[in-house]
Amino acid sequence: MAVTGELERAVLELLWVRNSPLTVREVHELINADRDLASTTVMTVLDRLAKKDLVTRELDGRAWRYLPARARVAQVVLDVSELLEGLSPAERAEVLAAVRQPAAGAAVAPAGQK
Repeated sequence: MAVTGELERAVLELLWVRNSPLTVREVHELINADRDLASTTVMTVLDRLAKKDLVTRELDGRAWRYLPARARVAQVVLDVSELLEGLSPAERAEVLAAVRQPAAGAAVAPAGQK
């Protein structure tokens, strides 16, 4: 599972919402509505997302255009599936039951307790 930081997640969210290929400059302009980032920071974040296979990029003239590698729901399914892989069948069932009833998720016992 690709671990993403808060800024990487914000860039991914922006790409999902826009749903069209964006250049570094376009992402920079859009993300700077909420923050003050250098364009090189945005370029680095997009490059890291590409290396993690979370975004794809295509060359358009001299600029790369970036798109999410998969739809938001597909990415969440992939992330959750990878998390569940390491659990026993009983633990998986417990997690899925808690997800189906979000209020019950807060009542899940700490590690080592039932």
